[in-house]
Amino acid sequence: MFLLFIATLNLRPRAVRLTTKQQKTVVLVQTQAENAGAQEVARQLASGFEKRGWRTRQIFLYRRTESFDHEPNVFFCAPSRPASPLGVLKTLAALHRELRRAAPDVVITLQHYGNIIAAPVARLAGAPRVIANQLSAPEVVPRPVALVDKALGALGVYDHIVVNSAQTEAAYRSYSGSYARRLRRIDHGFIDKSVDLSKVEARARLGLPAEAPLLGCAARLCRLKQLDLAIALLAHDESHHLALAGQGPDRARLEGLAETLGVRSRVHFLGELDKERLGALLAALDCFVFPSAAETFGLAPVEAAQAGAPVVANDIDVLREVLAVDGAPCALFVDATDTPAFAAAVARVLHNPATREALTTAGRRLSNRYPLDAMIDQFMRLMEEPAS
Repeated sequence: MFLLFIATLNLRPRAVRLTTKQQKTVVLVQTQAENAGAQEVARQLASGFEKRGWRTRQIFLYRRTESFDHEPNVFFCAPSRPASPLGVLKTLAALHRELRRAAPDVVITLQHYGNIIAAPVARLAGAPRVIANQLSAPEVVPRPVALVDKALGALGVYDHIVVNSAQTEAAYRSYSGSYARRLRRIDHGFIDKSVDLSKVEARARLGLPAEAPLLGCAARLCRLKQLDLAIALLAHDESHHLALAGQGPDRARLEGLAETLGVRSRVHFLGELDKERLGALLAALDCFVFPSAAETFGLAPVEAAQAGAPVVANDIDVLREVLAVDGAPCALFVDATDTPAFAAAVARVLHNPATREALTTAGRRLSNRYPLDAMIDQFMRLMEEPAS
């Protein structure tokens, strides 16, 4: 199927405009509809583009949760993940029809599967400009997917390829010259999720224990996020509780681990949270823990630090890069696979007021480093520059 797409790319058809349009249209396409980092980025982009006068449309290859059910200008190509070759073909056909109907001036694709699937379909549907977004670290992208991505970038299916941190840019710069020339770095902007709630009020809103030391994380429940390492922390202190916001395929395994360790009653699976409830979670926490094995940016701990939650993060280069302001770290960094060291870092946050104050003060300044308007403005420049 991809060979068929690639064989037709030299046609590069232009979208047919049946009427003169004053308002331009941008379509954002990604894999699944759920509340996770890539979806939050898409929401922010769509909102920003609308405020700047563009018509927006969000397309998901399939619906995973109800998180986008009531949002305007959203289309699901399939009601759930396609389970057969015929289901995949129907999903691709629906994507093509919707793109033809929308006749966008720009298509923005997100996530590795979103890029390699939606970009060729967008070209076949007549999209004059495609901007891909690399929201997955290269080391976690399946090799066949990476090969297709490299080919699409080298052949010019993507006009631009956006990366969101210096570490991610360096990783993708190792690709071929024609691919690397299309790279553009745009750091994530984000919305401050601070809420005006006391810790007691925030915990009551989410049904969390009022007085226990509370650790927490907001992340998709998948093995890449290594949330089993956060659960393992509870075995080091019987007073600690852990709140996990998110959904995903790893939940059953994580629940089983908590049972095995005898800490299940102290692990609170909150499911997907909207913006307001996520803000309440960040207000409720004594420490935000983030043991993820790989990131391109790390939006969740950045949002947590900005909201005033002290952060302990896995010691990977990209998190050291983004969780800092003017050289001041906004988190403690530790090898999360070393459980005693991880627990010691959390204890330092919980029991050392000076450490908490330093992290909170630095974290509150992250919105100055990553303003949302700057991200939107940089995307707008890519969208509006003259076609090559």
